[in-house]
Amino acid sequence: MVKIRLRRMGAKKAPFYRIVVADARSPRDGRCIEEIGTYNPLTNPATINVDAEKVQAWIKNGAQPTDTVRGLLKNAGVL
Repeated sequence: MVKIRLRRMGAKKAPFYRIVVADARSPRDGRCIEEIGTYNPLTNPATINVDAEKVQAWIKNGAQPTDTVRGLLKNAGVL
C-alpha cells in the first residue's frame, strides 16, 4: 500500500517536514517515491506548501494519506 505521510527533516528541536508519497513498509525517514510538499510548524501560523495536482493524482491512484497529513491537506484546501 502507498501512503502520503510526513518525513521529518531539520535539526534537533527544530522540526521541518516534507510531505512524501512512500510505501507503507518503508521507515519514516526512509526511501520515498515522490515529494509533494512541505510543512513547517515553527512559523506562526504554520506554513504548508503542497502541489495540489500531484496530491489529487496520487489519491486517485489509491494512495492513502495518514490522519495528520489528511488534516494538513484540509487546512491547505486540497481535500
